[in-house]
Amino acid sequence: MRNAIITVTNLRLRTYIGFNEEEREKKQDVVINFEIHYPGEKACIDDNVEDALNYKVVTKEIIDHVEQGRFLLLEKLVADVLEITCRHPWVTFSKVTIDKPHALRFADSVSLSLSWCKAD
Repeated sequence: MRNAIITVTNLRLRTYIGFNEEEREKKQDVVINFEIHYPGEKACIDDNVEDALNYKVVTKEIIDHVEQGRFLLLEKLVADVLEITCRHPWVTFSKVTIDKPHALRFADSVSLSLSWCKAD
């Protein structure tokens, strides 16, 4: 069985993230990376669009949610994006990492990762 792995790298969006006053008043950059696993055997053999998970639909849903949302914690933002990546019934595993650039004075970014695995 072929396990397809979709990886979206460095999806750069802007949202309200943080609990400090200035963070709640001005959108900040976030960088989203996610990985989705699903059984890809049929798509590999048939070359049929209906047998593949549509990463464009998933990505658009993430963009809409992040750009329209307001989040106090990075944990909540990552959990929401993870939930979106797991919605399709074919998904067997997903991992989301979101970076908040310039969150710390002497660091490039702070990131948080969460993963989900379908129970057998």
